[in-house]
Amino acid sequence: MKKISLPIRFGLVTSAVLIAYFLILSLFNKHINPAFSFFNALITGFGVYEAVKLSKLQFPTSFSYGQGFKTGIITGFVATFVFTIFFLFYSTEVNTNFLPELLQTFKGKFDVNIGMITFIVAVMGLATSVVATLSVMQLFKNSRNIPQNL
Repeated sequence: MKKISLPIRFGLVTSAVLIAYFLILSLFNKHINPAFSFFNALITGFGVYEAVKLSKLQFPTSFSYGQGFKTGIITGFVATFVFTIFFLFYSTEVNTNFLPELLQTFKGKFDVNIGMITFIVAVMGLATSVVATLSVMQLFKNSRNIPQNL
């Protein structure tokens, strides 16, 4: 149970940072520009990095690629789930004009609803979590290519 609490904690903190970033962008009305969402990947990547790093420090003998990968995936998925719930709440309850403004940036070429947008946000977050975890694990995996007694 202790090994699962670490990625959940980091996932919650990562989602809090994602939500704070989104709300800061909304103060300046920049949250409707999709280009700013690329920074979400850096936030998620940093959260995954910190979770895997602490996992390796806490469990140095039992740490493996699989354990680190699981930690990173759980961290990213928790952050994505919480942020997606927040996004759904924000776009339906807090700012009902958000989605029409967001779609206006695409010149109104798309006919989508809130469910489809929420699904897209979730899939983008999950994909970012997988890519971030695969990237971070390259830093923390044990290399078997170099002899240890050099």
